[in-house]
Amino acid sequence: MNYLVLCPHFEPDLHAATGEVMTRLVHGFAARGHRIDVVTSLPWYHHHDVDPDWRGRPFRRERTDFGSITRVWPFPTEKSNIPARALGFGGFTSLATAAALTLARPDVVLAMSPPIFLGDAAWLVARRWGVPFVFNVQDIFPDVAIELGALANERVIELSRRHERSIYRRADAVTVLSEDQATNVRAKTDPAKVHIIHNFVDLDRIQVIDGPTAYRARHGLTDELLVMYSGNVGLSQSFDLVRGAAEALADRDDVRFAVNGEGAARPDVDRWAASLDNVIVTDFAPREDVSDVLGSADLHLILLKTGLSRSSTPSKLYGILAAGRPLLASIDAGSEVDRIVSQADAGCSVEPENPAAFLAALEDLLSNRAALRDMGRRARSFVERCLTPEAQAEAYDDLFRRLVLGRQEVGTGPREDRDV
Repeated sequence: MNYLVLCPHFEPDLHAATGEVMTRLVHGFAARGHRIDVVTSLPWYHHHDVDPDWRGRPFRRERTDFGSITRVWPFPTEKSNIPARALGFGGFTSLATAAALTLARPDVVLAMSPPIFLGDAAWLVARRWGVPFVFNVQDIFPDVAIELGALANERVIELSRRHERSIYRRADAVTVLSEDQATNVRAKTDPAKVHIIHNFVDLDRIQVIDGPTAYRARHGLTDELLVMYSGNVGLSQSFDLVRGAAEALADRDDVRFAVNGEGAARPDVDRWAASLDNVIVTDFAPREDVSDVLGSADLHLILLKTGLSRSSTPSKLYGILAAGRPLLASIDAGSEVDRIVSQADAGCSVEPENPAAFLAALEDLLSNRAALRDMGRRARSFVERCLTPEAQAEAYDDLFRRLVLGRQEVGTGPREDRDV
């Protein structure tokens, strides 16, 4: 079959976790014999500006072994500027829609959110050809923005919620990453069209590193216990917990903290970390160094603010587990992360934004190096059993085939949509 994929990031734009997800999924489709046209942005995520090698043209199309990749201008903005970001997403979506409409007829259209506006683009193209539209939700908008306080205007919130529900209604299927997200979305649309398909772990790219690493050598670390947050340094995370723990453990020569990544909250982290000798702040490493960086830590952190687990599942969870490292999650009880950590027996979870609980759990975990190593071994074993790229591609492939077959059986053409 021919698949059309609309996504915000694609290789080589892999500093965004969703770029890695969609790149491997597309290659998984290709390995299963399908042809794929990808419409995405010019690489820009790393510096929130289009990479120098890709500037000069707002539109590029290339032929590939699996089909084609069309890249359009992303209108890059900082995450903290919500109005500008919304306008940027709107501009990117308009270009992506125009580009997608010039491609050959697909059998299925798949769009990734965020940005949620890609759902509109996918629906327009799917309606043009009378084919199924599948909406892949990585983070639920506008819920994340509301929880963070980035959206506070009641009128804007209401319009955003109506837009969200209209896309769910127009989609033939909505895929989410966790039971938490499924519960959220099922309350807003026909529950039967909501499907849970977990993100995968690239076990070829992320290897277990036991022993000295280049990252440790660069930062003068020997046998200290390293506690690391690695990923988007954004507004969804509670970095005050790291700051408080680093201050509380400042007299321990055997413990260091690292914040590895970039994002809207990075300037604030840089500011307070400058006064703490036991905190290292580093930029994203090259893709080929991910095993080295993740394998440098004795314990990883997930820091999601209260209430956000219903609309966001941190993709860093899977990389940590694949690296064979334990984790401490500050996250809502009963969330997908909480369940997986418990199921894998690879660490522990505490109430989000609770400094006392976080510090107590951290000190307990750091008190036993052998137990940390055992948790790490169980983490890797868990993903080897449950979370492979092949399983994700197969799950989407099965869903697409059912949708196409269903349309053929009932002879449906382009579906009309009623405005909300």
